[in-house]
Amino acid sequence: MTPLQSPLARKLGAFVALSQEEISALELLHGRRKVFPAGRDMVHQGQTNQSAYILASGWVCSYKILSDGTRQIVDFQIPGDFLGLRSVLFRTADHNVEPVTRVEASEVLANDLLEMFSRTPRLATAVLWAASRDEAMVVEHLVGIGRRDAKERTAHFLLELGARLKLVGLGSTSAYDCPLSQNLLADVLGLTAVHVNRVLRELREDSLVTFQHGQVRIHDLEGLMLLADFDKTYLDHDGPLLK
Repeated sequence: MTPLQSPLARKLGAFVALSQEEISALELLHGRRKVFPAGRDMVHQGQTNQSAYILASGWVCSYKILSDGTRQIVDFQIPGDFLGLRSVLFRTADHNVEPVTRVEASEVLANDLLEMFSRTPRLATAVLWAASRDEAMVVEHLVGIGRRDAKERTAHFLLELGARLKLVGLGSTSAYDCPLSQNLLADVLGLTAVHVNRVLRELREDSLVTFQHGQVRIHDLEGLMLLADFDKTYLDHDGPLLK
């Protein structure tokens, strides 16, 4: 996969019309490619001098371990996302990153980022945009857990995943592959697996969306957006803002 076709380039290209120099700078970030099996942490909470990664393929989850040993999944990352970026900037990892599937990711050191930011300020702006977009998703998740019921919360999350995957060329508004189990969905949504199962059945019976055999199929996009009160402006815009 060439840098221009990579999920990261697709994602940042939604904000910045990438020049050849900027594409070359992204290529340098992909130099140290590593493979990680599912279930083995890539980033460890509390670890210092931790590298960041750019996810090239596969899915991972970010989670926190509480003092009583319980786990809370904060979000899932898909190809094109940075993993552990705060761990590099804060020098100490404040969360864990665990592959949900086998993943390929490029290791990125702090000096790599700082050098890229110095050489290509527009890319630095694009990375800031991507980080701001991630922050907006965290805000929506907080609103979901605090104010949306289980059905609205699940619908909103499935719509958000679809929008994220479409941006990096891995899905559409009508269907996308999703390797998440109902237990993982329950963890991120603040529900039980039994409750998630019931909600997914209701959404299917309402002819809104089907999530079976690792694939999400949206049958009524407008109806699902109406149910979730989904406003995609926090994820989407009409073409690059920086030409």
